[in-house]
Amino acid sequence: MDSENSMDTSAQEDASLVDQTKDVIEQSTASEETSPELGEVIIETRSLSKVYRDFWGRPKVNAVKALDLEVRRGEIFGLLGPNGSGKSTTIKMLLGLLFPTGGKALVFGKDATDVSKNERIGYLPEESYLYKFLNAEETLDFYGRLFNMSSARRRSRAADLIKRMDLEWAKRRQLKEYSKGMTRRIGLAQALINDPELILLDEPTTGLDPIGTREMKDLIINLRDQGKTVLMCSHLLADVQDVCDRIAILHQGELKELGRVDDLLQVQDVTQIQARGLSSAAEKEILEVIARDQGELVEIEHPTATLEELFLNIVRESEAEAGAEKRSMSGIESGDKE
Repeated sequence: MDSENSMDTSAQEDASLVDQTKDVIEQSTASEETSPELGEVIIETRSLSKVYRDFWGRPKVNAVKALDLEVRRGEIFGLLGPNGSGKSTTIKMLLGLLFPTGGKALVFGKDATDVSKNERIGYLPEESYLYKFLNAEETLDFYGRLFNMSSARRRSRAADLIKRMDLEWAKRRQLKEYSKGMTRRIGLAQALINDPELILLDEPTTGLDPIGTREMKDLIINLRDQGKTVLMCSHLLADVQDVCDRIAILHQGELKELGRVDDLLQVQDVTQIQARGLSSAAEKEILEVIARDQGELVEIEHPTATLEELFLNIVRESEAEAGAEKRSMSGIESGDKE
C-alpha cells in the first residue's frame, strides 16, 4: 500500500511539474508575442552580397559581403559605417535599384526586386534630386502624382507635411532659395507623401548645422512614434546614438556588430555610482555611508562608452585583422616562390 501511495504521489508531482512547465512556456510565448522588440519583420537580408565588376567582368569591389539583418516594425534601425562600407549599396538593393550578386533581400516578405512593394516605402537619398524652380507645394504635388493620388488627397497631404516640416512660411518660395536644412526637410516631406510604412533615409543629416540636425532627428523620432519603421544609414556617430533603437556597424562590406545601442555601449565590468550631498568622509564608505549619512543616491548603473569609441575600436580591429591576413598571404606566396 505504501509503495502504491508513493507511486500515486510521484505521479501527481510529475503531472504538476508538467502543468507548471506548460504554464511557463505559454507565458514565455505570450510575452514574446507581445514584446515590441519581437515585432513583425519588415526587412530581412540573407547572405546578401554585392560585387561590382570592371569592364571585362572581373570582380573589382566587394561592396557587401554575406549580410544577415532583420529590421522589425516600429523601430529605428541604423546602418553605421565609414564611407565605402556598403551602406548605400544595401539600401539600393532593398529598393530594387541594384540587383544582388548573391543572397536575398526581403521587404514586407517580398523579394526586393518586386517593385510593387515600393508603394509602401519612402526614400530620402543622400542628395535630394528636387526641381529647383518649383516651390514646396508644387514639389509635393508632383511626387503625389507619381503615386496616382487624387487632387484633393495631394493638397491635403502636402499641407499637412509642409506644416509638420515647419515650412509654411516658405511654401511658395522656389526651392533654389532654400537653405540646406530647408531642402533636407522638403526632401523628407516628399519621401512621406505616400504615407509609407517604411522609410529609408540615406545620410539624413548630412550638411546640416546643429539646429537643423536636431530638428531632423526629432522628425525621425516622431515617425517612430507614429508607428513607422525607419532604416537610416549614416557615418555621423552622434546622430545615430540618440535616435536609433538598434544599429548594425559595417566595415568594408562586412557586418561587424549588431544590437541595441545601449547594450553595445554598456561597460559591463564597471559600476558607476553618483551621489549628491555627501561629506568627504561619507564618499570613502560608499553605499553604507550613503544610507548612514542620509545622502541622496542619484543613480547606480553601468557606465557606457560612446558610440564613437565603439565604432573606432571595431574599425581598428577589422583593419588589423585584414593587415594580418594580407601579411599571411604574402608570406605564403613568397614561400611558394622559393
